[in-house]
Amino acid sequence: MSSSTGRNVSRRAVLRGAAVGVVGAGLVSAGTAYATSGSAAGPVGGHAIDAYASELDRDLIELRRDLHRHPESPGQERRTAEVVAQRLRAAGLDVTTGVGGHGVVGVLTAARHGRTVGYRADMDAVPPGDQVGGGTQASHLCGHDVHTTVGVGVAEVLARLRDRLAGTVVFVFQPAEETLAGAAAMLDDGVFARVRPAEIHALHCGPFPVGQFVVTPGFGLPGQDRGVITLTGGDATARARWLADKIGALSTVSRPATAADLEQLVADVQTPDGPLAEFVFMQAQVAEAAGRAEVRATYRCWPERRYVAIRETIRRLASSAGAASVTFPNDPFPAMVCPEREGRAMQRYLNHAVGRDRVRELHATIPFSGEDFALFLDRLPGTYTFLGVRTPGAAIETSYPHFAAFDPDERAIGHGVRAMAGWLAQRTR
Repeated sequence: MSSSTGRNVSRRAVLRGAAVGVVGAGLVSAGTAYATSGSAAGPVGGHAIDAYASELDRDLIELRRDLHRHPESPGQERRTAEVVAQRLRAAGLDVTTGVGGHGVVGVLTAARHGRTVGYRADMDAVPPGDQVGGGTQASHLCGHDVHTTVGVGVAEVLARLRDRLAGTVVFVFQPAEETLAGAAAMLDDGVFARVRPAEIHALHCGPFPVGQFVVTPGFGLPGQDRGVITLTGGDATARARWLADKIGALSTVSRPATAADLEQLVADVQTPDGPLAEFVFMQAQVAEAAGRAEVRATYRCWPERRYVAIRETIRRLASSAGAASVTFPNDPFPAMVCPEREGRAMQRYLNHAVGRDRVRELHATIPFSGEDFALFLDRLPGTYTFLGVRTPGAAIETSYPHFAAFDPDERAIGHGVRAMAGWLAQRTR
């Protein structure tokens, strides 16, 4: 989950058209929540998935801890990619490395004919500038070490079941999500040129109770737009500061400043027609140079069509300040929106697999974060689901991405592996 400005990639028609026990023992019983049978699950049922996942639980936690000890900045994921590739090859997958930088693609071909489905996990750590109260080095404060581990675990479980599995699963381990560059680089490098999935899916750590899943049909995360307004003349700096204040005032939400603010945000995104049904999150800064000044605006909004009106408002304000020029990219970076049909299918699956009491629904987008999985969902249908990582009784900062206190409950790994292995086994049929 990124909070940074990344490379600009065109969006179709955006602006042109207008709590549980210890590892291995406290996870959900295979005979209850993950049990599936007959036409509901086909040859690969929850009992088999849980049996193999239980053998991997402790090893996967050790893998996550190893990745956590060796965080790598966006675009620098050499070691992480090597570890992932080694595990996938050992599981018998057909592995390609160096895709769009340090991206890794593993293809699992099952014994039976079926559909081709993709699964994406991001690998990079959060750079210092995007950490809230963090240090001076990259650190896994967004849960990508958990995401990578879950992806490896799902691949290893399904590989052991390949004789009973139908279809093909394409595992995409993506670099540089935090800079919103990795998905575009992998797509530009032909990540699906050889094996193209019919759909693609992803999990992301979220500030929800461990063992809980939050689906996102029709929602997801906002995109991002940016603009540069140049002013010249002797009073350029004063006019730029006035303009920055006016542009900043367009914002309708503020970053959470306290734990109570974070708790309210988590409640708001789960509230139908709540306070985040529409928003603008605007940041405007002044940069000075000899004889000129610039106002640099970066903002997110929902719904996405509001970018058109916001740009017009910025142009109008810039004109009133006597700006010499106003520059925007061709299109904003796109919002990540989970398609309604696939999102509802995921919801139904999870209701059956883990129980309705452990499935929640997102009814709004989080204003302060973006996600370049949007570029995959622009090309393929799929889902993006939040994996609860909050330890019972823990402060919310320990489960909220990008905070220095981020410390996800490792039991979430087992929940993610079991749920996603079952989901992919079902979708490949």
